[in-house]
Amino acid sequence: MRHLKRGRKLNRTASHRKAMLANMASNLILHKQIKTTHPKALETRSYVEKLISKAKKGDLHSRRMVMRKLHQKDVVKILFDEIAPMYQDRNGGYTRIWKLGQRRNDGAPISILALVDFEGHIKAEEPKEDINKSKKSPAKAAPKADKAPKEAKADKSAIPATAGTQPAAEPKADEAQE
Repeated sequence: MRHLKRGRKLNRTASHRKAMLANMASNLILHKQIKTTHPKALETRSYVEKLISKAKKGDLHSRRMVMRKLHQKDVVKILFDEIAPMYQDRNGGYTRIWKLGQRRNDGAPISILALVDFEGHIKAEEPKEDINKSKKSPAKAAPKADKAPKEAKADKSAIPATAGTQPAAEPKADEAQE
């Protein structure tokens, strides 16, 4: 029985689970938000909040302890220099989870895991989706534009019928030049 056992196994071996959590934590620190399944988001939240609490101390020992978990110097630098100072007055609750619904192919519950005080960063990404939607509407207008050139081609077929009268007009232009 698993009474009082903490954490989820996530159907992975211990080494795979540790590597996955380290990668997800690194991506969360770099990008300020990640999209993943809800159980992974819950586990990553616990993992990241402990790292941020250690980073708030700011001493060398804390830096080395965090480095043992994340394995990327640039991510540790961002954590200690940018993220930890923002949370000096906050005692926990550094992350937020939004449920998005079910994934289409397998029905897994999907969530967004984000750092709390970086909502400006998240809102800056939302208009990009609106821009992509607006790009689709000119694409729909493009087929209407394709119909117009077909009509123009039909007009060109009418032009050669009148082309017989145009050469007569050309000598008049030559006579005007002489």
